[in-house]
Amino acid sequence: MFSVTLICMGKLKEKFYTAAASEYEKRLQGYCQFKLLELPEVRLPENPSPAEIAAGLDKEAEAILAKIPKGSWFCVLTPEGKLLSSEALARQMEQVKLSGKGSACFLIGSSFGIAPQVKARADLKLSMSPMTFPHHLARVMVLEQLYRAEAIQAGSKYHK
Repeated sequence: MFSVTLICMGKLKEKFYTAAASEYEKRLQGYCQFKLLELPEVRLPENPSPAEIAAGLDKEAEAILAKIPKGSWFCVLTPEGKLLSSEALARQMEQVKLSGKGSACFLIGSSFGIAPQVKARADLKLSMSPMTFPHHLARVMVLEQLYRAEAIQAGSKYHK
């Protein structure tokens, strides 16, 4: 069975986000082996300098790169990424499966972004929208879109 990993920097705290995320995680299990990895964000001072931010992102990058499953197709969510429709994401996921890759890994970075070396490793840089969303809401949105992509591939009535 195809495996999907979602790496997120930080933990969900609000119950309404946790409930929504859990629901989509449960639904995804019907289509793939799903795994969520929550990694700690590096603590930075209240008003960090650009150098402190870069050092923090480098430290996060080490943890992220170590957690990407070997041989996985890798996608980072970043504002400068490509915009895809739900159908296009479903086609992309189908192509990954047809390519013989047994797994896909998605990353939602920290509030300061994603280190360049992590972006360089990505097979796809994906943007959810040109708008800005809280990272916790973005997690729910990504989970819903992963579920929708699987449902589209399966011909489910979920996607109308």
